[in-house]
Amino acid sequence: MDNIYEALRESHELQRTLCRQLVRIKPDDPRALEVYRALRIELAAHAAAEERFLYAPILLDDLGLKPSRHALSEHHEIDECVEALGKARKQPEVWPERAKKLSHEVHHHLKEEESKFFQLSGKILSERQKSSLAGKYRRDLRRMRRVMAE
Repeated sequence: MDNIYEALRESHELQRTLCRQLVRIKPDDPRALEVYRALRIELAAHAAAEERFLYAPILLDDLGLKPSRHALSEHHEIDECVEALGKARKQPEVWPERAKKLSHEVHHHLKEEESKFFQLSGKILSERQKSSLAGKYRRDLRRMRRVMAE
């Protein structure tokens, strides 16, 4: 049976792949902008859907309040790194450093989320909720990918 964690991990793997590509690509390579754009869209779409269909229900439980707030703050930090990298497109000398920082922030967040937040939230959510949230998350992720791509 599908659950929210399996659904989230699919996007997490895509984010990891795009981050690896981003730090390896030269800033003057025409594909650099494509990889950046794909990662920007995936990060924004994933964060929106995840905040709605995982963080929001966990915020309602006292045990989940502090960890949810922490995860939300990491999403904000990642957003700032994405914006900083976008501004570095015309500055090839700072692109590699900003790409590495973004990749580091994303990898840190995903590792922490998968090793800590998933376990905590797994105790809060019922099996039925985990299954139901997976479908809602997947639908919203697809929709948000389209919205962010426009």
